[in-house]
Amino acid sequence: MAKIVKKIIKITIPAGKATMAPPIGPTLAPYGINAQDFCAQFNEKTRENDGILTPVILTIYEDRTFGFELKTPPTSELIRRELRIKLGSARPNLDKVGKLSKEQVMKIVEVKMPDLNTSDPEQAAKIIAGTAKQMGVEVEL
Repeated sequence: MAKIVKKIIKITIPAGKATMAPPIGPTLAPYGINAQDFCAQFNEKTRENDGILTPVILTIYEDRTFGFELKTPPTSELIRRELRIKLGSARPNLDKVGKLSKEQVMKIVEVKMPDLNTSDPEQAAKIIAGTAKQMGVEVEL
């Protein structure tokens, strides 16, 4: 018999660094979920991506159990990590903060491909390039 879904929560947490502190503890407490169990499972699954922001879709069931699905990190996070920059540009058309090579874009495409709405790597590269341009990053395609 299928479990009855009580709530679906979307939350973004640094990989390998989930704790009972906000936003996790206060988000899960009203549903009677053991946040410590969630944190332990999340940290175990995301240990290799230490510190990178990771979106999670958390499904809470009526019987107070839960399941979660990890999504790929936000594109902007991957671009910032690839270029080793702290932030994108406040004025992306005027101030450039870095330059992505074709190889760097394809590396990001490999990571993001499961969550993009295309199966064509070249089209995915254009999606990544669009995000990069909005951050003030030049792209070589």
